[in-house]
Amino acid sequence: MSYVRIWVHLVFSTKNRHPYLTKNIRYKVQNHIIENCKQKSIFLQVINGYTEHMHCLISLGREQTIAKVAQLIKGESSFWINKNMLTKTPFMWQDDYFAVSVSESGLQAVTSYIKNQEIHHAKKSFDFEVKEFVDKYGFTLEKEDI
Repeated sequence: MSYVRIWVHLVFSTKNRHPYLTKNIRYKVQNHIIENCKQKSIFLQVINGYTEHMHCLISLGREQTIAKVAQLIKGESSFWINKNMLTKTPFMWQDDYFAVSVSESGLQAVTSYIKNQEIHHAKKSFDFEVKEFVDKYGFTLEKEDI
């Protein structure tokens, strides 16, 4: 019997970081993503976000990849948002995303960070948060990335 426990902090934004995800829409989208993940056997520990992005803490299954899970979450939720006309203009997620591994010892801190997105973004913008990720994890961004 295989045992796999790989935690991933996944972050993705709306196309051009447009602030589509008002509170009302964001909660509907989050609840839909939770249900979609259950149907697709994606273990989603926590999800939350702000007006232009989402954070997910997921545990990959033994046959799942980050790319496939991100595609299933983003693609299906985008389709659902448009089908239900939650936004006035067609909704899209940015093509790229940010994903980093999370150790077992870091789960509580990441869970708390994700749950407190509204408080967090009352103090700093998503652009600043992305810059912090870039500095912390040492990657470069193109303008159209997360």
